[in-house]
Amino acid sequence: MTAKIYRPAKTAMQSGKAKTNLWVLEFDAEKPRTIDPIMGYTSSGDMYQQVKLTFETCEEAIAYATRNGIEYRVIEPKEATRKRVAYPDNFRFNRMQPWTH
Repeated sequence: MTAKIYRPAKTAMQSGKAKTNLWVLEFDAEKPRTIDPIMGYTSSGDMYQQVKLTFETCEEAIAYATRNGIEYRVIEPKEATRKRVAYPDNFRFNRMQPWTH
């Protein structure tokens, strides 16, 4: 049984950073998913795929995994690079692209 420990990124559908400061321990799939031939549903017999544990810090998640004998890998979060943009920059004379309507 293996798991990954990561901090989720902000989704594109939200403007806030809710739940992005928590660390998540999520189990990897041990069995592949199968498609039901009659209904077309995707199912799996692996119940650990449904489990997501949240922790305040990465160290707590690592301690939980080692205490329970779970092999884990830590995925470090990538910080977003912010580019400062101002509205008057649209009308500069030295723009890379010409301004059009």
